[in-house]
Amino acid sequence: MQYQLNLKTTVACMLATGLLSSASVWAQEAAVQAEPADTSTVIVTGVKASLIKSLAIKRTNDQVVESIVAEDIGKLPDNNVVEALQRVTGIQVTNRAGGEVGTLSIRGLPDLQTTWNGRNIFTASGTQVALQDIPSTLVRQIDVYKTRDASQLETGIAGQVDVKSLRPFDFKGPKVSISARETYLDPAKKANPQLSAMLSNRWQTGVGEFGALINLSANKTKYRNESVTPGAMVPFTSPNAAEVPPGYTPLQRIFDNTIWTPGTHAGLPMAEGSTLDFNGKAYPYYLARDAVFQSDLQGERKRPAANIALQWKPNSDSVYTFESMYNGYRDKAFNQLLFSFVDWWGDLGSNPAGTITTFPGTNVIKSRHVNNVYGFNSGDYTTSATDSRVYALNGKWDLGDRLKLEGDLSYQSSSYHSEFTATRIDRVAPSIDVDFNAGGNNTAFHFNNDADLTDPAKWNVAQFFDNANRNKGSAATANLSGVYDANWGALETIQFGVRFDDRKASEANRTQSGTLNRNLASLGSEYSSTNSNFGKDISDVPRTWVEPNAYYIRDHIDDWRKLFNSADSNFQTTDKLSLQKTFEVDEKTNNLFLMGNTRNELFGRRLRGNFGVRYVKVDTDMTFYKVDATTKAVTTSSASKSTSKVLPSMTLIYDASKDLVLRTNYGETLRRPNFGDLNPVLQLNDDVSKVGYGSGSGGNPDLKPTRSKNLDLTAEWYFQKDSALYGTLFKRKIDGLVVNLRHRVHVDPANDPFRNSTSGGDHTNGYDYVINSPVNASNGTIKGAELGLIYFPKGLPSLLDGLGFQGSYTRLSSSQNVPDANDAGIIVAQLETPFFGVSRSSYNATLAYEKGPVSARLSYVWRSGFLSSNEAALFANPIGIWRHPEKSVDFQISYKINDNMSFDISGVNLTNEMQQQYYHFGSAGNAQLSNFGTVQTGRSVSAGLHWKM
Repeated sequence: MQYQLNLKTTVACMLATGLLSSASVWAQEAAVQAEPADTSTVIVTGVKASLIKSLAIKRTNDQVVESIVAEDIGKLPDNNVVEALQRVTGIQVTNRAGGEVGTLSIRGLPDLQTTWNGRNIFTASGTQVALQDIPSTLVRQIDVYKTRDASQLETGIAGQVDVKSLRPFDFKGPKVSISARETYLDPAKKANPQLSAMLSNRWQTGVGEFGALINLSANKTKYRNESVTPGAMVPFTSPNAAEVPPGYTPLQRIFDNTIWTPGTHAGLPMAEGSTLDFNGKAYPYYLARDAVFQSDLQGERKRPAANIALQWKPNSDSVYTFESMYNGYRDKAFNQLLFSFVDWWGDLGSNPAGTITTFPGTNVIKSRHVNNVYGFNSGDYTTSATDSRVYALNGKWDLGDRLKLEGDLSYQSSSYHSEFTATRIDRVAPSIDVDFNAGGNNTAFHFNNDADLTDPAKWNVAQFFDNANRNKGSAATANLSGVYDANWGALETIQFGVRFDDRKASEANRTQSGTLNRNLASLGSEYSSTNSNFGKDISDVPRTWVEPNAYYIRDHIDDWRKLFNSADSNFQTTDKLSLQKTFEVDEKTNNLFLMGNTRNELFGRRLRGNFGVRYVKVDTDMTFYKVDATTKAVTTSSASKSTSKVLPSMTLIYDASKDLVLRTNYGETLRRPNFGDLNPVLQLNDDVSKVGYGSGSGGNPDLKPTRSKNLDLTAEWYFQKDSALYGTLFKRKIDGLVVNLRHRVHVDPANDPFRNSTSGGDHTNGYDYVINSPVNASNGTIKGAELGLIYFPKGLPSLLDGLGFQGSYTRLSSSQNVPDANDAGIIVAQLETPFFGVSRSSYNATLAYEKGPVSARLSYVWRSGFLSSNEAALFANPIGIWRHPEKSVDFQISYKINDNMSFDISGVNLTNEMQQQYYHFGSAGNAQLSNFGTVQTGRSVSAGLHWKM
């Protein structure tokens, strides 16, 4: 009920603001910019019509662009923008969780410029908007620019994703559209509603033509993500007493970092008989995982959204548009974590060698039996909320026959707030049996009595972690651009523009922890929660276990904090909590651009193009806040930086024949540092794995923008009106990539946030931490080829008439130098590695069918394995974390009941694919020996009803 009230209140405020603002503008006859109203827009219907419109956009645009056009009013083929883009040539998606796709990249790079009707938009203190927050029902068209000219925004080295919304002048008269959808998610086994409505009209009056449109959307998703993961690799002594060094016992974990070095790129050798040096003598060692854990994440996500548009056309030479957009995000997630160490060596019996098996020919332990193992369960509860609003006023004027001007004023604000609480319960289990790869690269394990996992009396309430964050961002932007019809020989037009943007961002957080040490059962049954039916599609693991009831704890959080305060007076109660700012940034950007558009002939065929330059100057003022761990006193520091760049661009388009278009594009783009990466205040993590030092991170206020030089060569063959074959060769040469360098620092006890830690090492005299800090210390190149086809055959038999194909293939090659530093932060070597997130090959294939009232689509999306990230450099496994190939089979069929109503059924990930990872670097590690976890994201099935008038 509160959710619906918030949406209604927001829409009412937007309407009031919009009407008042527009009335003021009309009265003053002010002139400002945005995208011009497109009075020729035609709302296409059906899969085929949508693809034909996308081809028309591709052919007529100067840049290399891919488009998705709504099949009908508010009807993209997927539930949000990211999912709709997964079939676009050169787009790769990953992180399918919570019933949706989470990450999008263009040609392997995730650094996108996200815009709404051409305006830069973002979420909170970030540099991009979370595109999955934009419901597909609010979208008229999505354009993906893989190249850009001087007239476009310079940021986003991967490309630009521009989301276009509907406006009243898109329609000839009144229009109403209502959609309702129900989506069933597995493994959550929940049904989820989605509702949207659009109302638009336009009127002729004595002072010109007016139009008004309102578009609303709301959806709720109950999701479940299941994962099973083996821990990191660490070395152990031999199980044979004769091969154990002095002072050690069989299968004892080797913590001494003077004997082995954690975090090397290839990890420790995995060959059978490999040895380590103990005081000058070689002894064999074995590699095994330090732990096993599994996560059962269940949550509920809500996304209210709305946009309004008001337009006025007083005469044929001017159009004014006010529009506003609201995107909301609400998420409540309960993560039930089961974690058990499997590295204890003190109770292995008389035959330690009989407690393990190894992979043949290796020293890697495949399975083992361990007695008296310590473990904990953690009931993690996260609530998060985002509210983003954009207000914009624009105008377009024809000043005489040769000059056209556009102006735009916009203001946006976005805030993100999250609260995280985690209550750990712990115990020592009599024994555990684990197989780190029991088949399918999945881990299996069971305790001596899994029934104890659900008995609250067996568990002690240990630590409670209580954190919160608040991120804010805002921007005021003014833009004026124009086109002058020069008609000076080959130079047809001159485009020019100026833009000013004032961006502000801040982040604040709080964190605390305490320990209770009470039996869970003593707190009452309401404090316990038990899950069920976990991971049946993954492997043979415990299906149920008890956790502190995070929902009940959150509903009674004041009492819970008082309980921990009674055990530890330093733990703060609710009335004492407050967020402390970590940084504030004020970034002012000035842009100027000048571009000429040419037209000529070559061999009797049209040759057109544009040549331009964009100047950007960025001034950044930063304030940072450091909180003393003991006194809580706040110390501020500041930094300022200024940078400017000149970015040239060039585009040539040659009509080699009636149906063949050739393009050459050169341009330069930037990636600005993330605001959080500028903050030098250290964020530290305790040494929970007991390797001898903690970890942490700290930003770098001296970071500079990353610069990319981009070249594209494209050929497009439009061999019939509704079909085309197109291909592109491209290269991105990127300088100043941001990478993390690590160095070791010693933190004295007064500033050590874990000085009272019981889960790590001895912090009495302070502690060492290995800090990762970002630097502009890498250059790289990514290059590749794309091939795309849209084809609707002619002359098919009657039943197959209307069958078509959409498909694409992308081949990528990437490399970058990554500096390797020692613990002192000195660069000692340069490594060559692929970019994170880049699959060498990816493709998608879609069979489309449209005949009479039936419209259908069956698609298959696949991408090869890729380097996802590097692990924390604390262990003995290879440092790279690689993803297995990922794929999805999706289906949609729609039936047009009459001219006003249609019904559709769709399915996503119908084959129930999983996401899997493994450790790998160079020739070290593989999916079998060094597997690293499986995530079960599940399939979804939807049914929707769409009505329009």
